[in-house]
Amino acid sequence: MKSAVETLNPTRVRLTVEVPFEELKDSLDAAYKKINQQVTVKGFRKGKIPARVIDQRFGRGAVLEEAVNDALPKFYTEAVNEAEVNPLGQPEVDITELKDGELLAFTAEVDIRPTIEIPDYSGIEVEVDPIEVTDEDIEKSVEQLRDRFASTNPVERAATDGDVVTIDLEAKVDGEVLPDGVAEGVSYTIGSGELLDGIDEAVKGLEAGGEATFTSQLKGGSAEGKDAEVTVKVTQVAARELPELDDEFAQMASEFDTLDELKADSRKRLENTKQYDQATQAQERVLEKLLELVEVPIPEKLLEDEVNTRKHNLEHHQLGQMGMTLEKYLELQGKTVEEFDAETKEQAVKGIKTQFVLDELVNTEKLNVNQEELTEHLMRRASSSGMSPDQFAQAVVEGGQVPMLVGEVARGKALAVVVEAAKVTDTNGVVVDLSDEDEDEDAAQTVEAVVADEDQAEAK
Repeated sequence: MKSAVETLNPTRVRLTVEVPFEELKDSLDAAYKKINQQVTVKGFRKGKIPARVIDQRFGRGAVLEEAVNDALPKFYTEAVNEAEVNPLGQPEVDITELKDGELLAFTAEVDIRPTIEIPDYSGIEVEVDPIEVTDEDIEKSVEQLRDRFASTNPVERAATDGDVVTIDLEAKVDGEVLPDGVAEGVSYTIGSGELLDGIDEAVKGLEAGGEATFTSQLKGGSAEGKDAEVTVKVTQVAARELPELDDEFAQMASEFDTLDELKADSRKRLENTKQYDQATQAQERVLEKLLELVEVPIPEKLLEDEVNTRKHNLEHHQLGQMGMTLEKYLELQGKTVEEFDAETKEQAVKGIKTQFVLDELVNTEKLNVNQEELTEHLMRRASSSGMSPDQFAQAVVEGGQVPMLVGEVARGKALAVVVEAAKVTDTNGVVVDLSDEDEDEDAAQTVEAVVADEDQAEAK
């Protein structure tokens, strides 16, 4: 076999391959054997039909077609390895010559990973938010916990903000009660914003037995998006009573004996959360700086696949689970289709660029992923997917996604190397130390969020 490679642009090549006919012998034998098992010829046992009879009855062309289809992937792979290129996606193959007994020639155009030069990244500097937990933050945290332990007691007075009312609802459109427009015994906290627009104003000031009518645009159901005349009747008003903030509350709401211990734990939890947020912010900003330093050509076909994958996942998975159309989503976001397309393309470019740059860093820094790191990442991915580790691992293996997980961990380690070399300070001028043992896994999560569906698009 002879092959040559022609660079069409920084992200696409054309391979030209010539195969002497004798190198097709194994594929020709396999073609005759396959056809032998598929056809029946009177006078011959199944599988024992001579090649000359198959040629006569079914045509030599059918055999050659079967043989070439079998041989092409092997010769294409050999040509790719010989040319030392990294193909992306499936090639566009064109058979340019097929002479029986003499020669098979074909070309294959395919996108490739561009050659990337990683510059010196040791001078990267970024600024992040400081870790500051105020007394007000602690009070807010404790109040949220206190709110969870609130009790409700019926009262004989008009409803006001914060009260829990039990209500009956009836919605009409064009004077007709909707088939799904009646609900009874609904519990609603005034001011929560969890029901219809305008309901807070309607029920405030009503006592048990009172009712009011208001107009509101329906958020779901058979008449979604239409204006409805809604009648609401209050059947009960209940006041929420918060427990006293004391040691007894701490013992009821936590494993601590005193309120001071509970507050100290809240402070520690908030500090840990802000520390994690700070590390994530540092990783994101360091990654932005790194990408600014590197020129990366983007393969057109890969970009097209990535944009389509992101759109499909948003429309058919994320929005589909919420029962929302893309049109409705764009309306709520206040975006035009053109703005959405431009934004999706920008995100896709960033995802592809991130993967290319970090993969190159994995190679230049000679980073490896061990079993412990892969297992830890798998456990986290399983947790976020709602599956058990065993179920998730089985799905990953059956779906051939192990290399994808390895790539995620490796890219996380590459980003962690760059973050470690960068100078990170908070807005108060304090140098931030990010040399935490979990930094690689945290970075993997950051990279995963940026790259998103790019792995799946590349695999297509």
